[in-house]
Amino acid sequence: MSAEIVQLVQQAAPYLSTAVSAYGVAVFSRAENAAVDATANLGRRILQAVWRRRDERGRAELEAAVQDAAEAPEDEDAAAAVRQQIKRALREDAELRAELARLLPASGETVHVTASGERSIAAKTITTAITGDHTTIQP
Repeated sequence: MSAEIVQLVQQAAPYLSTAVSAYGVAVFSRAENAAVDATANLGRRILQAVWRRRDERGRAELEAAVQDAAEAPEDEDAAAAVRQQIKRALREDAELRAELARLLPASGETVHVTASGERSIAAKTITTAITGDHTTIQP
């Protein structure tokens, strides 16, 4: 197995676990959910990318692995089975490897975010931030 595949799966692992915990098997049919954090949504996108590229048997195997991991979130063997399905798909599909590499943050990427002062917030990316004691949203 190539080092590239191992690195991609290691980098994707936290996103996969979070997506399985948040969505379960519905991960394959759900759209992005604003109420779910960015980590789970990225994991969902990774699993859906793999799902789309698998044949019927591969989809059934991936679904079974995700179901097991969703039912037993503390079971490291179940999480490993999901990662193994991802590795198998990556070995068989160079285009999928490239797609996952584009989805995942660049490895070694360093982000520095500083918040200073009372009630300050800091984030790498943010959609909406509301701060203050009496803040209201204006239409």
